[in-house]
Amino acid sequence: MLQQVNGHSSGSDAHGRESLREDLQEFLGGEAPLHQLDDLTKVNPVTLETVMSPFEPEFAKGTSASVLRCLQARYTADTFYTNAGCTLVALNPFKPIPQLYSPELMQEYHAAPQPQKLKPHIFTVGEQTYRSVKSLIEPVNQSVVVSGESGAGKTWTSRCLMKFYAVVAASPTSWENHKVAERIEQRILNSNPVMEAFGNACTLRNNNSSRFGKFIQLQLNRAQQMTGAAVQTYLLEKTRVACQASSERNFHIFYQICKGASADERLQWHLPEGAAFSWLPNPERTLEEDCFEVTREAMLLLGIDAPTQNNIFQALAGLLHLGNTRFADSGNEAQPCPLMDDAKCSVRTSASLLRLPEDPLLETLRIRTIRAGRRQQVFRKPCSRAECDTRRDCLAKLVYARLFDWLVSVINSSICADPDSWTTFIGLLDVYGFESFPTNSLEQLCINYANEKLQQHFVAHYLRAQQEEYTAEGLEWSTVSYQDNQTCLDLIEGSPVSICSLINEECRLNRPSSAAQLQTRIESSLAGSPCLGHNKLSREPSFIVVHYAGSVRYHTAGLVEKNKDPIPPELTRLLQQSQDPLLKVLFPADPEEKSQEEPSGQSRAPVLTVVSKFKASLEQLLQVLHSTTPHYIRCIKPNSQGRAQMFHQEEVLSQLEACGLVETIHISAAGFPIRVSHRNFLERYELLRRLCPGAAPSPHGPPPDEGRSEGEKRRELATPGRWGREVWGGCRALPSQWRHPQEWSPHSEQATLQALLQDILHTLPALARAPAEATPAPVHCGRTKVFMTDSTLELLERGRAQVLEQCARCIQGGWRRHRGRKQERQRRAAVLIQAAVRSWLTRKHIQRLHAAATVIKRAWQEWRIRMAFLASKELDGVEEQHSSQVTCSPSSFPLPQAQTRLLGAVTRFWPLGLVLANAAVGARGFRRKLVVFACLPLPVGSPSSYTVQTAQEQAGVTSIRALPQGSIKFHCRKSPLRYADICPEPSPDTVTGFNQILLERHRLGHV
Repeated sequence: MLQQVNGHSSGSDAHGRESLREDLQEFLGGEAPLHQLDDLTKVNPVTLETVMSPFEPEFAKGTSASVLRCLQARYTADTFYTNAGCTLVALNPFKPIPQLYSPELMQEYHAAPQPQKLKPHIFTVGEQTYRSVKSLIEPVNQSVVVSGESGAGKTWTSRCLMKFYAVVAASPTSWENHKVAERIEQRILNSNPVMEAFGNACTLRNNNSSRFGKFIQLQLNRAQQMTGAAVQTYLLEKTRVACQASSERNFHIFYQICKGASADERLQWHLPEGAAFSWLPNPERTLEEDCFEVTREAMLLLGIDAPTQNNIFQALAGLLHLGNTRFADSGNEAQPCPLMDDAKCSVRTSASLLRLPEDPLLETLRIRTIRAGRRQQVFRKPCSRAECDTRRDCLAKLVYARLFDWLVSVINSSICADPDSWTTFIGLLDVYGFESFPTNSLEQLCINYANEKLQQHFVAHYLRAQQEEYTAEGLEWSTVSYQDNQTCLDLIEGSPVSICSLINEECRLNRPSSAAQLQTRIESSLAGSPCLGHNKLSREPSFIVVHYAGSVRYHTAGLVEKNKDPIPPELTRLLQQSQDPLLKVLFPADPEEKSQEEPSGQSRAPVLTVVSKFKASLEQLLQVLHSTTPHYIRCIKPNSQGRAQMFHQEEVLSQLEACGLVETIHISAAGFPIRVSHRNFLERYELLRRLCPGAAPSPHGPPPDEGRSEGEKRRELATPGRWGREVWGGCRALPSQWRHPQEWSPHSEQATLQALLQDILHTLPALARAPAEATPAPVHCGRTKVFMTDSTLELLERGRAQVLEQCARCIQGGWRRHRGRKQERQRRAAVLIQAAVRSWLTRKHIQRLHAAATVIKRAWQEWRIRMAFLASKELDGVEEQHSSQVTCSPSSFPLPQAQTRLLGAVTRFWPLGLVLANAAVGARGFRRKLVVFACLPLPVGSPSSYTVQTAQEQAGVTSIRALPQGSIKFHCRKSPLRYADICPEPSPDTVTGFNQILLERHRLGHV
């Protein structure tokens, strides 16, 4: 068999293998390449590679092997995200890929009508959560749980999700809102580098491992715009400040200030080049996270000014110098431990940087204060060398923990919104991954305990709850077995006896606890648990816990002391005496705190241990998660070396099995992810019954279409009232027992529901454009809910959109018809109004003209009579003089009759001629004469028989009246005639006065 496996089989076996390969190729010919499968639920359990590789180990068989090979093919093709039912699997590429997280790609996923149709991505999960919060029907708070081992890429995934939410949820409509949203977005994004600098460190598995857990609450208002955020942290690994494992580093911020400080800052903080610090291991390693300027700029944008930053970095430098303080053994127990020779300068520098008095600092580190007796007598006892080191480490951990909590509060005050300004939130949980090191203590126990609780939340929410719901609803379902970690949780936190309860009990006992004694108690009290293991060959006291992700060995040495986390009161009092402004804020002089730190021996309260506080905060976190709709992202680490394009199948498969992804794929492939209650289903999709011509009528709906022609049906469809009654009156289409609860009956409800559901299901073949026989039943009706797949939901939504589009078109047609009729009526009314107004204006205008003409006529008649009278009176004198001259002249003779009539006409009509001549503006010379001739009704005759001459053409003219003194102006009323109010300019050739009548006496007399 081994020879065949190694390739030394006979020719017949080789021929059989080729024949089997051809048969499998024909059987699997329609299968898509593995790297093109975006969802692991579509992976064929029987693949060619699985069957043709008998030398593979047992774990590479069946579905697990198919999933594993699909992930490996996609990882080789630089495709790092794959769907696994309700979970997104994210493989760590271990190399930068900027185009995979560009702002353009964010906008593409945000603007896509169906983002699930695009390639799997963390932006797909982000957009789904954002649209679920944005839903107007029932907005529910969302949460994204990012889990995985240390180094799998959880921190990077959380960072990209925060950036995505900050981009898509900051879309204000005004410029001022845009500035506010941009400021909030920058502050939320700037909180990441600050928290990573103070809370992340380089471990054996990850260069940027989160040493604390955080739950980020992104707050949205009613318009789904981000108004702020809040950060809640869990269990900072503060012991890393004073104790680092081999090949690991301290928090990033210590390396940043040592490598990025300027020359002046180094001089101020006493950090010379090449200085060695015992709490700063592996300083020669340079990481991407050692960027001091990014941290300082982010702190500045969060509202932490430069002086405050200087105080922070000065205190951190003081902690580094405090770590170089080492004590020697004291020969006399009554004397405190002396300092090492090279430690005196470190104590002096640390006290100077922390602005503490040097002597009280040394006294507090080396001498312990004890209160005993009823009178609370104070005793001072020198500490041993180990106790001095412990008190030194406790002082450093206390300062760093208070500083970290203060930074979190500053960040929250900078980015948190007013409670009244936001209504919903999206939670983003980034916790430390499952850890297993050569030496594991209380920190690893708490971290793995948190991962167990989150795994139980996933199992309870998806695996167990989903299958129980299928069974309760009466669906035909074969239960899928899965790994339940409840037994392990009972071992860690169960009641009445568990690992946590035993550790807390050791802390409450007023006696020294040994590691061997704690191991014995755990093994004897919890011997019946299947998740508790034993390692009899180990020389160090320890116990083994079989977690869902593997077995971990925990050392009991120092476990009780870390759980107590004692803070000597004299350390707190010492820090309250500091003159540093930052330490004054971190350690205020509070009398209540002092009274709590020094309780009496008889009324001592129970000790609040680290495990108790962590358990309480974890329960609070799970309550928040249970109140939201969770979304899961499983980060997978392809290899433990952190190299790109390296895929270790054993490591990946162990992670897939540990987090229950294989069972998730089974349930998702055979289950129904969409569940809608009966009422909501009918309210939303009852309209689809229109698409089925033979649909049964609703119990309270319109009559059927039987016996009516197509024209009548079309006319009815075109009636807006019918559509309005059925489309927008959705409640009227519901069964009567829902509209009238008093008439409710279970049997009638089920019968009515089944009839309505059958009508709706009959529309699915038409929507899928396939015959009814070829369409499977993708919808199942349970007792209270309707279960369906994503493809069925897409078909139903497409049909609903089609019906609503028809409704919209019909409503638009009716509205346009109504608007056209209304506009026509308005046009006719406007024409009538315009005609009436124009008629009225015309009548008024004619009336004004008639009145003006009457006034002019009356005034003209009066003036003519007056002028005629005056003219006749003056002419009488001229005629008498002329007649006397005629009688005296021998050559004179009497005038003929025609000339006499001419003289009378001139006498009667001269005023009218003068008026018209004066109106001829601009007429000069002969033209003005023609005007005069045309105006005067002179008899027809020879033009040479009479002559009219102006005053400029002859001399010796006598005026019949005296010339007026000055110019004469006419004042007439407003006239509707054009140019009636314009007074012409006087000219030398025009008549300027009515009394300037110039006559040629001698020629007139001889005519």
